[in-house]
Amino acid sequence: QVQLVESGGGLVQAGGSLRLSCAASGIFRIIRMGWYRQAPGKQRELVATITSGGSTNYADSVKGRFTISRDGAKNTMYLQMNSLKPEDTGVYYCNFLTATSQNWGQGTQVTVSS
Repeated sequence: QVQLVESGGGLVQAGGSLRLSCAASGIFRIIRMGWYRQAPGKQRELVATITSGGSTNYADSVKGRFTISRDGAKNTMYLQMNSLKPEDTGVYYCNFLTATSQNWGQGTQVTVSS
């Protein structure tokens, strides 16, 4: 059974930093991992992705501020978020794409106060 456990969200002032983690278990043949977020009243949007080969992709709004990384041995993914802005507020979801399924975490709230 696939399980994704997120942690690291919270409340931070603008300009601050947070680090999100997503630990996966029961999952194999990972093709790509990613972080998505959903602000109140808005659709879920891509934040960043990283492939099994280590290639990364970022939304323009977070380039230069966020860094996605992974620990393959632990099936864990991270999102280091620096210089946070109020518009970064939302629920952040991790996503693991395998050859046979797409799997989502439960979401973790990130709130950036101005």
